[in-house]
Amino acid sequence: MAARLVVLVSGAGTNLQALLDACADPEYGAQVVAVGADRAGTRAVDRARVAGVETFELPISAYDDRGAWDQALTDRVAPHEPDLVVSAGFMKLAGEAFLSRFGGRYVNTHPSLLPAFPGMHGPRDALHHGVKVTGATLFFVDAGIDTGPIVAQVAVPVEHGDTTDNLHERIKAAERKMLIYWVGRMVRNGFTIEGRKVVVL
Repeated sequence: MAARLVVLVSGAGTNLQALLDACADPEYGAQVVAVGADRAGTRAVDRARVAGVETFELPISAYDDRGAWDQALTDRVAPHEPDLVVSAGFMKLAGEAFLSRFGGRYVNTHPSLLPAFPGMHGPRDALHHGVKVTGATLFFVDAGIDTGPIVAQVAVPVEHGDTTDNLHERIKAAERKMLIYWVGRMVRNGFTIEGRKVVVL
């Protein structure tokens, strides 16, 4: 039986589309059962609807505070009984309610080799620091900022003349391949988390 994925999005949905394409192959071992966005009218939600996937939109502005929004997000995801929740460009931090329900099942990607350059500007910070290699990280989300246990990483060389934009584009291409490979492997083979150590079988 295919594993159940709920994908959270905020923008264009290129990582979501890659997951939808991968899931079209029965051998991949997963299906996207719902897609949720933190704003209305995203291209990602359009992609999900074209694919016939259930969607929901939860703008923070519709709630009294972040705690209420976090509880609403938890309540919308829970009925889908996901084996994994995948942040695919989701730009909001999960709160206590969400992490207490889905901790150890919620993965995200970040455009640097964590723990280097966490936060919103990983490619820019790497370029400014003068590193010769950066990349992308797949990790389990915890209560910190890009601090959770690491599943996988992929390296991307920094080239002479790089700008933040073209470096980020190369990172995103590598990040997408990493996400697809490791999500599939996780759902097909299983995984364990022991402290900060993630073992994918």
